[in-house]
Amino acid sequence: MIPHEKTLVERLKNKPFALIGVNTDKSKDEYRKKAAEMGVSWRSSWQGSTSGPWPLAWGVSSYPTIYVIDHKGVIRFEGLRGERLDAAVDQLLAEMEAGR
Repeated sequence: MIPHEKTLVERLKNKPFALIGVNTDKSKDEYRKKAAEMGVSWRSSWQGSTSGPWPLAWGVSSYPTIYVIDHKGVIRFEGLRGERLDAAVDQLLAEMEAGR
């Protein structure tokens, strides 16, 4: 997922778009090392385990879990990847720009 996420973040760097990652590696140092090696430039929260507060609050049961949230804070898509994810994000940006 990270190569695609990097492309998405770069393509939308001048748009009102945010990618937020949630990481459940046990070691915070190992997480930071891997993120740096893979070039993760977006916000990412280290949770320490799948029992961390964010995975529990959002009902995450498998990884990767993807939620696409619109500008009103509504989850509009779930589980999309690749071109389908890009299309969903582009759709929501267009709706926002159109004032919907």
